[in-house]
Amino acid sequence: MFCKNCGSEIDDNAAVCPKCGVAVSKLPAEKQTNTIAIVGFILSFFIAIAGLICSIIGYRKSRELDGTGKGFALAGIVISAAEIVLTIIIYIITFAAVASVV
Repeated sequence: MFCKNCGSEIDDNAAVCPKCGVAVSKLPAEKQTNTIAIVGFILSFFIAIAGLICSIIGYRKSRELDGTGKGFALAGIVISAAEIVLTIIIYIITFAAVASVV
């Protein structure tokens, strides 16, 4: 790694730069959660279209977060799409049955 003050190469485990003495800040990066992917997955069971939209947004956001939440988002997309298709099929069958009775 390189010192942000003087630019000289320093050891990755160094606390201070040996050339200029400036402290090396090594704050651990917090792991971010892809909340929208989780929300999309949960909504896919209750409100399919909202689950589909949130899951698609969560899937796109997972690229920015190094794949975090990609599984939840993909599962939400599949479940929502299957639920929407199944609902459409049920409506078609119901309307056809009603139309044939009338």
